[in-house]
Amino acid sequence: MKKVVVIGSNSFSGSDFIDLLLDKQNYKIIGISRSSEKSNEFLPYKKKNLENFKFYQIDLNQDIEKLEKILDEFEPEYIINFAAQSEVAPSWANPHHWFQTNAVSITNLANTLKDKKYLKKYVHISSPEVYGSCEGFIKEDHPINPSTPYAASKAAGDLSLFTFYKNFNFPLVMVRATNVYGAYQQLFKIIPRTIIYIKQGKKIQLHGGGKAVKSYIHIRDVSQGELSIMEKGNIGNIYHLSPDQGIAVKDVVKKICELMDVKYEDFVEIVEERLGQDNAYTIDSSKAKKEFNWKVNIDFDKGLKQTIDWVEEFYSIIKTHPLEYLHKK
Repeated sequence: MKKVVVIGSNSFSGSDFIDLLLDKQNYKIIGISRSSEKSNEFLPYKKKNLENFKFYQIDLNQDIEKLEKILDEFEPEYIINFAAQSEVAPSWANPHHWFQTNAVSITNLANTLKDKKYLKKYVHISSPEVYGSCEGFIKEDHPINPSTPYAASKAAGDLSLFTFYKNFNFPLVMVRATNVYGAYQQLFKIIPRTIIYIKQGKKIQLHGGGKAVKSYIHIRDVSQGELSIMEKGNIGNIYHLSPDQGIAVKDVVKKICELMDVKYEDFVEIVEERLGQDNAYTIDSSKAKKEFNWKVNIDFDKGLKQTIDWVEEFYSIIKTHPLEYLHKK
């Protein structure tokens, strides 16, 4: 049994990765999150046999010594870190909170881990937002050019981690995946929120008319790629995970309207563009495809239908949750 610690286990991406590991049945897993475990409708792994999984509530900003004690007792071969302040627009209101979590705490964690002999691989989940707006499909060596406090904090954390790799041979591997989606996603994200708004007869606000191009990819395709990177990725490397084409946000909303058999015009409202919104996120994933034979398997329309089905299944509970991002310091 391989030992894996998933930091940010309550996150959409972290919880799906745990779900995938449990499917494989050859991992012992510890989940770490600063919040208590979410309820079943937001954690897919809750439906699985949890004999090989244990959860600890730990805040990286406050409890690094507590985390270190757990790690030293467990001695994981792999640590994969999804933990982050991850929303772009709210980062303008409290940029120092984003830097604390995404740069300072990450640096503190790397400093704590750099001499741990049991650690074979530290997989860090970064973001293509560090590149700023993309022209064409950019590769992993593209210069970073962040345009929001969120992106700048992620870029700062990334650069800090690479200093530990360069000077201490810290076993760092980095992943930058584009816009993940799927069942169990946070309700304030555009895809689940659109589905819920349609069910409630509300209009979706399209910032800047929804012209910004995103690269939506199903969470399970990303988790599969992250697992290959965790086990086979080369130390000191960055890997992209992305579909072969982008799609404008307005066209995503149109697809959801079609699948739910409603008129697009009845459910959208054009509002001002967000501050610092980049025009496009389109990145090249040929490196992961070549090294791991990774590919996108889940068709976008199929993934949207799965997400709609999830909302329908849990709607009596989902409708009681807030649909806006709630910031936690």
